[in-house]
Amino acid sequence: MELAYYSDYAVRLVNTEEPARSKDSLISVEAVRELFGASSQMARRVTDSDVTRFRAVRARLRAVFTAADEGDHTGAVDLLNSLLLEFPVSPQISGHDYLDDEGRPRWHMHLADHPSNATAGYAAIAAMGLAFHLTEFGADRFGLCQAAPCRNAYLDTSTNRSRRYCSDRCATRANVAAYRARKRQEAERADLAEPTGLTAETSHASTTPIDR
Repeated sequence: MELAYYSDYAVRLVNTEEPARSKDSLISVEAVRELFGASSQMARRVTDSDVTRFRAVRARLRAVFTAADEGDHTGAVDLLNSLLLEFPVSPQISGHDYLDDEGRPRWHMHLADHPSNATAGYAAIAAMGLAFHLTEFGADRFGLCQAAPCRNAYLDTSTNRSRRYCSDRCATRANVAAYRARKRQEAERADLAEPTGLTAETSHASTTPIDR
């Protein structure tokens, strides 16, 4: 498993909340377990206390994306470093699930489950995933969706660093809104360019001197 894969943990957690819409799906133990995936052993260790702790970590991860999205890359790194210090990882060499043509393990780095609690384990994985993504591709690859009021987090993997939306749906919605705004502006300009209502004869009469 590539270490950059773990950055998806951070994106999934951040996007459980839509602040502009006052929506929050992280409201139960089941919702927290879904973030891990059904096959994760750590998911079975989630308790009611983890719901509150996950929300706190989510706020800190969103702050990383917000700083990066605003161009404050040093600030994003500082915020991420604080998470890495608080939630250290336990890297291990693993070969499970990956075999070559001769049936031998394809060794790769794997982040082991944290021994203390589910929140610490998830936060460690998410923070390390973002750290690898940042050092590999740059902080400007961390973004927040520009299709208001969405503001979901995303990681830009485009070749020209041009991504602005979290999904095709938001991109389409933003493009449609921009198109309609252009049409409204064109209609307003057309209205302003129309004649004031004076006929040619009236206009001529108004400019013809009166004989005295």
